[in-house]
Amino acid sequence: MDLFYGYFLYAISLVTIGGIYAILTLGLNIQWGFAGLFNAGIAGFFAIGAYSAAILTTMPTDRHLGGYEMPYIVAALVAMVASGLIAWVIGKICLRLRSDYLAIATIGIAEIIRLVFKNEVWATNGHRGISEVPKPFEGLPQPWNDLAFLAIVGLIVLAVYLLSERAHKSPWGRVMTAIRENEPASHAAGKNIETFRMQGFVIGSMIMALAGAMMSHYLKFINPAVSEPIASTFLVWVMLIVGGSGNNKGAIIGAFLMWFIWSGTELVLSTIVQNIPPDLLSYLPADLSVRLAYVRIFMIGLLLQIFLQKYPSGIFPEKRPIAR
Repeated sequence: MDLFYGYFLYAISLVTIGGIYAILTLGLNIQWGFAGLFNAGIAGFFAIGAYSAAILTTMPTDRHLGGYEMPYIVAALVAMVASGLIAWVIGKICLRLRSDYLAIATIGIAEIIRLVFKNEVWATNGHRGISEVPKPFEGLPQPWNDLAFLAIVGLIVLAVYLLSERAHKSPWGRVMTAIRENEPASHAAGKNIETFRMQGFVIGSMIMALAGAMMSHYLKFINPAVSEPIASTFLVWVMLIVGGSGNNKGAIIGAFLMWFIWSGTELVLSTIVQNIPPDLLSYLPADLSVRLAYVRIFMIGLLLQIFLQKYPSGIFPEKRPIAR
């Protein structure tokens, strides 16, 4: 019975984090799937949302900036606004760049943001991070507190999905698709390219910050390691590519699918290591656990290649909205 209960709690955790990644992937889908903006700095906006929510909702402490004890909804909205403002400033500088040049610029800015959070100890407690972040419904007994938080994440995923679908089928979404496919023709039709690109970049960044805020509340802890590019940028891109770029439903399915695989590979590899005989383990490298982390990345990359061979446009390819 205890074993079944443990698996049940693990399943709740798996689905909850998968939902947070679905929010993150929907934000990337607006930037890349709608507007064709190659944002390789997802981790930076994710970190802005996570740290903003943590600072605004924690109790007073002398370890880091905080003590505002704001309501969760207010903190999440402030985190989204902060991320949107920073995205606007970055967009003014970088959105004139195209494709790989934009990717290089955004990944550099994301690394700057991460290093700021790591080194400004007075504000973020440095690499020790911010702990004791309050979590909605944590006063309820287990597993009801986890189920209540999962319900919040599910409602946010549903809300972002419905708004994204409405935007995609609207005239705004059709203009974004036209700019992505043929920018000179859209400009010739009288569309303000820079304004539409900026809108897509800012809205996507705000959704990414919302995902970061939810992650900080769920983990009750945030430090620079949470926004490492592997988990917060590389994995999100894989989720969107596998699910289907430009398709909101595909973004959600790809997020859950790849998160289950990412977590499953960790479970499988750790089980293999635990079952290695001690006499054989002595012949293996001492840093085997560290090397296995890179094996996971290799497995995800291999799986991505297999998916792309079978589904070049993702599991759910983009469906172009039809104008009336």
